[in-house]
Amino acid sequence: MLTNRIRVGIIGVGNCFSALLQGIEYYKKTKNQITGVIHEKIQNYSIFDIDFVIGFDVGKNKINKSLKDAIYQNPNLVNWIPRSKMPHMDSIVYQSPILDGVGKWVKDKVKPTENFKSLNLLTKEIKKALKQTKTEILVSYLPVGSDQATKFWAQLCLDTNIAFINCVPSFIASDEKWAQKFIKKNIPIIGDDIKGQIGATILHRTLAKLCNDRGTKIQNMYQLNVGGNTDFLNMREYERLKSKKISKTESVQSQLDEELHEDKIHVGPSDYIPFLENNKIMFLRIVGNQWANIPYTIETQLKVDDKANSAGIVVDAIRLAKLSLDRKIGGPILPACAYLMKHPPKQLSDHDAVIYLQHFIDNVK
Repeated sequence: MLTNRIRVGIIGVGNCFSALLQGIEYYKKTKNQITGVIHEKIQNYSIFDIDFVIGFDVGKNKINKSLKDAIYQNPNLVNWIPRSKMPHMDSIVYQSPILDGVGKWVKDKVKPTENFKSLNLLTKEIKKALKQTKTEILVSYLPVGSDQATKFWAQLCLDTNIAFINCVPSFIASDEKWAQKFIKKNIPIIGDDIKGQIGATILHRTLAKLCNDRGTKIQNMYQLNVGGNTDFLNMREYERLKSKKISKTESVQSQLDEELHEDKIHVGPSDYIPFLENNKIMFLRIVGNQWANIPYTIETQLKVDDKANSAGIVVDAIRLAKLSLDRKIGGPILPACAYLMKHPPKQLSDHDAVIYLQHFIDNVK
């Protein structure tokens, strides 16, 4: 039986989810001014049809709290709506296995629980809680570098017939073996690595494609990013960055007719600057040659709230996953992956991806 409510679980109750939850509440208070939402409606689903029924985290100050209370705990920084103005929520945060989800630089800020349980026991408890809450979709906001943890949750979705939205650069939807598992079970998956609403990657892709399509020859380019939240602190551990750099670099390279040599392109996080908090600043430079081999240079800077950037995409991903469940479509949802994610199973231009996605929403073959 189809319902207009969408029952969603959250893996990682950090700044990204806090921005998503507070943002939806903001729109509830300003219903006549839906600015900043890509799709006000996806078929019959609005952003107000999403119910966050359960959360999972490793922080001892979040476990066993309601989702409403957990989003205001350290080291979270989003405070768009005062805690006292947020509505009551019965949804509880459960303990998540740590695995490789806590990097060495963020451990003191996250303060993971010391109530260690066996992975087998935790898995049983999680499955029971998901069944009790009738969770339909799980959204992974795990930190960069959480490859083992991402695989744990992907397998758990397969075991429990729950759709999976993978916002992090650990490759599941874009990995053929994992994709086939979701296809075989007919479970939707949208991934990998969320592409910000107006973020560094989408801007870089757009400018790189513009240069490419206007007949110029790009010689080299770089994208440098700095920020002040735990995401950037975590990425100071460079060993955790391998898949992130692959995801961001391939996303940009895919827009060129001829890929640049690896020593002619640099795309990736650069440093953690605490006072920037949730603000991300991106510095982009493209150097190329145009008519008569005359050189040109593009330099631009983007400053954006990193978590608002994520939330503006995830509200669509959730509704697209629900639409896929309604239509009994499993495996990677290719139009959603191509438009919303940096590292989809198949890269498309953003122009083609938005048309492909609209056809999917309209159910056009």
